[in-house]
Amino acid sequence: MSHIRIENLTKVYMGRRKKPRGLYDPTEHSGDNVLVLNNISLAFEEGEMVCILGPSGCGKSTLLRIIAGFELPTYGTVMVGDQSVKGPSAQSIFVFQYSGLFPWMNVYQNVGLGLRHMSDQHAKNEQIHEYIEMVELDGFEEYYPHQLSGGMQRRAELARAIAVNPDLLIMDEPFSGLDFLTHMKMREEVVNMHEYIRKTTLVVTHDIDDALIMGDRIVVLSGRPAVLKLVHKLDFPRPRDFERDHDLSRLRSEIFLMLGVPYAV
Repeated sequence: MSHIRIENLTKVYMGRRKKPRGLYDPTEHSGDNVLVLNNISLAFEEGEMVCILGPSGCGKSTLLRIIAGFELPTYGTVMVGDQSVKGPSAQSIFVFQYSGLFPWMNVYQNVGLGLRHMSDQHAKNEQIHEYIEMVELDGFEEYYPHQLSGGMQRRAELARAIAVNPDLLIMDEPFSGLDFLTHMKMREEVVNMHEYIRKTTLVVTHDIDDALIMGDRIVVLSGRPAVLKLVHKLDFPRPRDFERDHDLSRLRSEIFLMLGVPYAV
């Protein structure tokens, strides 16, 4: 059985008018509903990292929020394991596009949020330090978010997310706003983290190279209303290199073309 099953998922939002209806302009009588996701059906295996691509505004983040239980579909179903998603679950953790660290808490306290139920303080302390070391923030335990770089804040968020030991880790544009070198380092850390914890991970990204280097499976959505354009399992060995692996390079070019760019740049 697939770990995540999405069947006939459709999402419609109510539109808002910028001006009142006109009696003589028929175009003003339409457009009440905005179709965002159109009949999406997908299945992901347990432990996979799935990268979701698509044009800006196509509904990628909406799809993640529905899977996480923050929104309900208009039609269709989402199953995680054997449970239908009806709302947020403690078994899934969402890493938002922008920093979600609590500014009044230091790194140690932020990472420890997911372990606050532990009564054994010594074991709790050891686990917090283990996850901080995993993202290479040891020595920064007492620092507050405003004292950290963007990349360090992202690493602290990842440590907090995986400390909960979720069945499902969901990340919406996890590298947004990072400089080029930090982006590359964070991408490598996410791949290494996934190899270590082997949790089902969903990542929305605009970066085709990120998706092809990180993912076990790639999903490409069309422009709004979004339909599936491609679902492809990536069986390429890691580390992945577009110059050495011609099949991977060919797939990269196909996806660029699929998303409206005639050549890979």
